[in-house]
Amino acid sequence: MTTTIADDPVRLLKALIERPSVTPEEAGVFDVLENALLPLGFSVSRLRFEGSGSYPVDNLFAIRDRGGRKLLFAGHTDVVPPGDTADWASDPFTPHEAEGRIYGRGAADMKSGVAAFVAAVARAVAEGAAEDGTIALAITNDEEADAVNGTARLMAWARDEGHAFDFAIVGEPSSAERLGDSIKIGRRGSYSGMVTVEGIQGHVAYPEKANNPLPVLASVVTALKAEALDFGTEHFPASNLEVTTIDVGNTASNVIPAKGTLKFNIRFNDLWSPETLKEWVAARIAGVDPRGCVVRFEGTGVPSRSFLSPQSGDVELLMQVIAEATGARPALSTGGGTSDARFIAQYCPVVECGLVGTSMHKTDEHVAVSDVTGLTEIYRAFIERFLKARS
Repeated sequence: MTTTIADDPVRLLKALIERPSVTPEEAGVFDVLENALLPLGFSVSRLRFEGSGSYPVDNLFAIRDRGGRKLLFAGHTDVVPPGDTADWASDPFTPHEAEGRIYGRGAADMKSGVAAFVAAVARAVAEGAAEDGTIALAITNDEEADAVNGTARLMAWARDEGHAFDFAIVGEPSSAERLGDSIKIGRRGSYSGMVTVEGIQGHVAYPEKANNPLPVLASVVTALKAEALDFGTEHFPASNLEVTTIDVGNTASNVIPAKGTLKFNIRFNDLWSPETLKEWVAARIAGVDPRGCVVRFEGTGVPSRSFLSPQSGDVELLMQVIAEATGARPALSTGGGTSDARFIAQYCPVVECGLVGTSMHKTDEHVAVSDVTGLTEIYRAFIERFLKARS
């Protein structure tokens, strides 16, 4: 059988790494994918979303509709900047294979995941297993930065076009130490905020003529950290608030500053929402004596909601497939930061299942060739069994 770029995940991964798709530059990476998918019978839509206070983003949606159960694979092709290329052993956008590893920016996060699920689909098509149901791919080129005009908009567009899915797999690197040792069935949410305390500037020798905002700011910090948000849930650790910066912009040692600000971030579990966290923070701040200062609180950025996928038979099937491939059942995790799975969870059950990500975002980012081929086989086996399991 002749091997094409579509059913060879290593060859496809190298082709994707060669495209320097640093957010949000698409850099031809979708041309590679479209050329791989069209011969497989996919209908491919290239979509550019813009506005909403962010930059324009290219996205790709592909579907091979055969009725039956509907499986979605999702991921991103954008990568973080490589930093100083002189620190790399080889050019970050020239894939380099050595000692069983492939090196290059995006090798781990997450062009390998995209290459693996495209190759798995190609094999399922060749074997006839893909005729038992519908397979779709949702791929964005903005996950690493704003994530405003990426997967969130793409999923809304797919819904408006009448597409629905029974289950989704995001190919993010979910494994901790070895392929398949962990899959993510949920993620914590993220909520950020800023507190500003305005006093009266003055000379430190005449404090009676000023009003220092810093004691109030310090009391706010104490109030925010004095009480635990919660003690965790069945699948999530305790929610946690961290103060990330306190600034007054004061370079003089003999001046009482006019105002100070603090910023914080909360990673929260399924007991909370951005709305209830805003109320919780506001209540803690309201209990602080302002000492004549003006205290203002506002949320910053776009909050991410927590999600937990239902423990369905599809999750169990994926665990069985992984166990058969690796010899051990994966742990169910909700750890780590946020991912685009949070957007997909609004439309269907979703898990993250991918490679080991210990080198992601680092110099000399790499992935084991055996992991890329191993993940491809896990995806292929899951496609076959999922589509046959008629709902």
